[in-house]
Amino acid sequence: MDFYDFKNAFFIGFFMAFMIGPVFFMLIQTSILKGARAAIAFDLGVILGDISFILIAYYGSKSLLEKIKDDPRLFFIGGLVLIIYGLITYFDKQNRKEALKSAQMVEVPVQNNYIKLFLKGFFLNFINVGVLAGWLGIIVVVGPTLDMNPTHIFWYFVTVIIGYIITDLGKILLAKQLKNKLTPIVIYRLKRIMGIILIVCGVFLMLKGFIPNEKIDELIH
Repeated sequence: MDFYDFKNAFFIGFFMAFMIGPVFFMLIQTSILKGARAAIAFDLGVILGDISFILIAYYGSKSLLEKIKDDPRLFFIGGLVLIIYGLITYFDKQNRKEALKSAQMVEVPVQNNYIKLFLKGFFLNFINVGVLAGWLGIIVVVGPTLDMNPTHIFWYFVTVIIGYIITDLGKILLAKQLKNKLTPIVIYRLKRIMGIILIVCGVFLMLKGFIPNEKIDELIH
Protein backbone atom coordinates (compact mmCIF):
# COMPACT_ATOMS: atom_id res chain seq x y z
CA MET A 1 0.00 0.00 0.00
CA ASP A 2 1.20 3.51 -0.80
CA PHE A 3 0.40 6.89 0.74
CA TYR A 4 -2.46 7.44 -1.70
CA ASP A 5 -4.19 4.25 -0.49
CA PHE A 6 -3.84 5.28 3.16
CA LYS A 7 -5.13 8.78 2.41
CA ASN A 8 -8.06 7.33 0.48
CA ALA A 9 -8.85 4.89 3.32
CA PHE A 10 -8.77 7.67 5.93
CA PHE A 11 -11.10 9.78 3.78
CA ILE A 12 -13.56 6.89 3.49
CA GLY A 13 -13.55 6.53 7.29
CA PHE A 14 -14.23 10.26 7.63
CA PHE A 15 -17.02 10.07 5.07
CA MET A 16 -18.66 7.00 6.66
CA ALA A 17 -18.68 8.74 10.07
CA PHE A 18 -20.84 11.50 8.60
CA MET A 19 -23.46 9.27 7.00
CA ILE A 20 -26.72 10.66 8.39
CA GLY A 21 -28.88 8.12 10.19
CA PRO A 22 -30.09 6.89 13.60
CA VAL A 23 -26.56 6.04 14.80
CA PHE A 24 -25.32 9.54 13.94
CA PHE A 25 -28.02 11.24 16.00
CA MET A 26 -27.87 8.71 18.83
CA LEU A 27 -24.13 9.38 19.21
CA ILE A 28 -24.70 13.15 19.38
CA GLN A 29 -27.63 12.73 21.74
CA THR A 30 -25.69 10.40 24.07
CA SER A 31 -22.76 12.81 24.19
CA ILE A 32 -25.01 15.74 25.09
CA LEU A 33 -27.14 13.92 27.68
CA LYS A 34 -24.65 11.47 29.18
CA GLY A 35 -21.22 12.90 28.48
CA ALA A 36 -18.20 11.98 26.39
CA ARG A 37 -17.39 8.68 28.14
CA ALA A 38 -20.90 7.33 27.58
CA ALA A 39 -20.76 8.41 23.93
CA ILE A 40 -17.39 6.69 23.48
CA ALA A 41 -18.80 3.46 24.97
CA PHE A 42 -21.73 3.67 22.55
CA ASP A 43 -19.40 4.44 19.64
CA LEU A 44 -17.17 1.45 20.40
CA GLY A 45 -20.24 -0.75 20.02
CA VAL A 46 -21.03 0.91 16.68
CA ILE A 47 -17.44 0.31 15.51
CA LEU A 48 -17.64 -3.37 16.53
CA GLY A 49 -20.78 -3.61 14.37
CA ASP A 50 -18.87 -2.07 11.46
CA ILE A 51 -15.96 -4.49 11.92
CA SER A 52 -18.44 -7.40 11.94
CA PHE A 53 -19.96 -6.13 8.67
CA ILE A 54 -16.52 -5.71 7.09
CA LEU A 55 -15.63 -9.33 7.94
CA ILE A 56 -18.98 -10.61 6.64
CA ALA A 57 -18.65 -8.58 3.43
CA TYR A 58 -15.01 -9.59 2.87
CA TYR A 59 -15.33 -13.33 3.45
CA GLY A 60 -18.73 -13.44 1.76
CA SER A 61 -17.41 -11.90 -1.45
CA LYS A 62 -13.77 -13.02 -1.45
CA SER A 63 -14.16 -16.00 -3.80
CA LEU A 64 -16.18 -13.95 -6.29
CA LEU A 65 -13.72 -11.06 -6.24
CA GLU A 66 -10.77 -13.42 -6.75
CA LYS A 67 -12.36 -14.68 -9.97
CA ILE A 68 -13.21 -11.30 -11.46
CA LYS A 69 -10.57 -8.98 -9.96
CA ASP A 70 -8.99 -8.38 -13.39
CA ASP A 71 -12.31 -8.00 -15.17
CA PRO A 72 -12.96 -4.33 -16.09
CA ARG A 73 -16.68 -5.02 -15.73
CA LEU A 74 -16.12 -5.07 -11.96
CA PHE A 75 -15.39 -1.35 -12.03
CA PHE A 76 -18.61 -0.83 -13.96
CA ILE A 77 -20.59 -2.79 -11.35
CA GLY A 78 -18.88 -1.02 -8.45
CA GLY A 79 -19.49 2.36 -10.07
CA LEU A 80 -23.14 1.51 -10.67
CA VAL A 81 -23.54 0.55 -6.98
CA LEU A 82 -22.07 3.90 -5.92
CA ILE A 83 -24.29 5.83 -8.34
CA ILE A 84 -27.45 4.05 -7.13
CA TYR A 85 -26.43 4.58 -3.50
CA GLY A 86 -25.73 8.24 -4.30
CA LEU A 87 -29.12 8.71 -5.95
CA ILE A 88 -30.88 7.13 -2.98
CA THR A 89 -28.93 9.42 -0.62
CA TYR A 90 -29.63 12.49 -2.77
CA PHE A 91 -33.38 11.93 -3.03
CA ASP A 92 -33.89 10.65 0.52
CA LYS A 93 -36.32 13.08 2.14
CA GLN A 94 -35.89 11.82 5.69
CA ASN A 95 -35.46 14.91 7.87
CA ARG A 96 -33.77 15.50 11.19
CA LYS A 97 -36.98 14.98 13.19
CA GLU A 98 -37.55 11.52 11.70
CA ALA A 99 -33.91 10.54 12.22
CA LEU A 100 -34.00 11.59 15.86
CA LYS A 101 -37.24 9.65 16.32
CA SER A 102 -35.52 6.52 14.93
CA ALA A 103 -32.57 7.04 17.24
CA GLN A 104 -34.81 7.42 20.28
CA MET A 105 -36.16 3.90 19.73
CA VAL A 106 -33.09 2.86 21.75
CA GLU A 107 -33.40 4.71 25.04
CA VAL A 108 -30.34 5.94 26.88
CA PRO A 109 -30.43 4.64 30.45
CA VAL A 110 -30.73 7.13 33.31
CA GLN A 111 -27.59 5.73 34.94
CA ASN A 112 -24.51 5.43 32.75
CA ASN A 113 -24.10 1.72 32.12
CA TYR A 114 -21.23 1.54 29.67
CA ILE A 115 -21.74 -2.12 28.81
CA LYS A 116 -25.39 -1.50 27.92
CA LEU A 117 -24.45 1.55 25.87
CA PHE A 118 -21.80 -0.51 24.08
CA LEU A 119 -24.34 -3.22 23.26
CA LYS A 120 -26.93 -0.66 22.14
CA GLY A 121 -24.39 0.90 19.78
CA PHE A 122 -23.54 -2.51 18.36
CA PHE A 123 -27.12 -3.66 17.79
CA LEU A 124 -28.41 -0.31 16.51
CA ASN A 125 -25.68 -0.41 13.87
CA PHE A 126 -25.87 -4.14 13.19
CA ILE A 127 -29.60 -4.18 12.40
CA ASN A 128 -29.04 -1.60 9.63
CA VAL A 129 -28.60 -3.70 6.48
CA GLY A 130 -27.72 -0.54 4.57
CA VAL A 131 -24.44 -0.38 6.51
CA LEU A 132 -23.55 -3.90 5.31
CA ALA A 133 -24.36 -2.86 1.74
CA GLY A 134 -22.07 0.15 2.13
CA TRP A 135 -19.11 -1.90 3.36
CA LEU A 136 -19.73 -4.53 0.69
CA GLY A 137 -19.65 -1.81 -1.95
CA ILE A 138 -16.33 -0.51 -0.60
CA ILE A 139 -14.79 -4.00 -0.63
CA VAL A 140 -16.01 -4.63 -4.18
CA VAL A 141 -14.37 -1.38 -5.27
CA VAL A 142 -11.19 -1.50 -3.18
CA GLY A 143 -10.36 -5.24 -3.14
CA PRO A 144 -9.29 -5.58 -6.79
CA THR A 145 -7.24 -2.35 -6.66
CA LEU A 146 -5.21 -3.96 -3.85
CA ASP A 147 -4.89 -7.24 -5.84
CA MET A 148 -6.98 -8.95 -3.15
CA ASN A 149 -3.84 -8.99 -0.98
CA PRO A 150 -5.08 -9.86 2.56
CA THR A 151 -2.35 -7.81 4.27
CA HIS A 152 -3.03 -4.72 2.17
CA ILE A 153 -6.79 -5.07 2.64
CA PHE A 154 -6.32 -5.50 6.40
CA TRP A 155 -4.28 -2.30 6.75
CA TYR A 156 -6.59 -0.46 4.39
CA PHE A 157 -9.61 -1.13 6.60
CA VAL A 158 -7.62 -0.53 9.78
CA THR A 159 -6.96 2.96 8.36
CA VAL A 160 -10.65 3.34 7.49
CA ILE A 161 -11.65 2.47 11.07
CA ILE A 162 -9.01 4.88 12.48
CA GLY A 163 -10.41 7.66 10.30
CA TYR A 164 -13.91 6.72 11.48
CA ILE A 165 -12.90 6.76 15.17
CA ILE A 166 -11.04 10.09 14.96
CA THR A 167 -14.00 11.71 13.21
CA ASP A 168 -16.45 10.33 15.78
CA LEU A 169 -14.29 11.61 18.65
CA GLY A 170 -14.45 15.04 17.01
CA LYS A 171 -18.24 14.78 16.77
CA ILE A 172 -18.46 13.80 20.44
CA LEU A 173 -16.33 16.74 21.57
CA LEU A 174 -18.28 19.16 19.40
CA ALA A 175 -21.69 17.65 20.16
CA LYS A 176 -23.28 20.80 21.59
CA GLN A 177 -22.22 22.90 18.61
CA LEU A 178 -23.40 20.20 16.21
CA LYS A 179 -26.76 20.02 17.97
CA ASN A 180 -27.39 23.72 17.37
CA LYS A 181 -26.33 23.56 13.72
CA LEU A 182 -28.11 20.36 12.66
CA THR A 183 -31.30 22.01 11.44
CA PRO A 184 -33.53 20.13 8.97
CA ILE A 185 -32.29 22.26 6.07
CA VAL A 186 -28.63 21.55 6.98
CA ILE A 187 -29.33 17.81 7.13
CA TYR A 188 -31.09 18.01 3.78
CA ARG A 189 -28.13 19.82 2.20
CA LEU A 190 -25.58 17.46 3.74
CA LYS A 191 -27.40 14.46 2.31
CA ARG A 192 -27.55 16.04 -1.14
CA ILE A 193 -23.83 16.87 -1.07
CA MET A 194 -22.99 13.29 -0.01
CA GLY A 195 -25.24 11.94 -2.74
CA ILE A 196 -23.50 14.06 -5.38
CA ILE A 197 -20.04 12.94 -4.16
CA LEU A 198 -21.10 9.29 -4.37
CA ILE A 199 -22.50 9.75 -7.88
CA VAL A 200 -19.33 11.49 -9.11
CA CYS A 201 -17.13 8.75 -7.58
CA GLY A 202 -19.33 6.13 -9.22
CA VAL A 203 -18.99 7.76 -12.65
CA PHE A 204 -15.19 7.92 -12.34
CA LEU A 205 -15.08 4.30 -11.23
CA MET A 206 -17.16 3.21 -14.21
CA LEU A 207 -14.84 5.13 -16.54
CA LYS A 208 -11.84 3.40 -14.97
CA GLY A 209 -13.17 0.09 -16.26
CA PHE A 210 -13.02 1.33 -19.85
CA ILE A 211 -10.03 3.69 -19.80
CA PRO A 212 -6.51 2.22 -19.48
CA ASN A 213 -4.66 3.07 -16.25
CA GLU A 214 -1.96 4.91 -18.24
CA LYS A 215 -4.56 7.33 -19.59
CA ILE A 216 -5.98 7.92 -16.11
CA ASP A 217 -2.50 8.66 -14.73
CA GLU A 218 -1.94 11.18 -17.53
CA LEU A 219 -5.22 12.93 -16.73
CA ILE A 220 -4.44 13.03 -12.99
CA HIS A 221 -0.88 14.26 -13.38
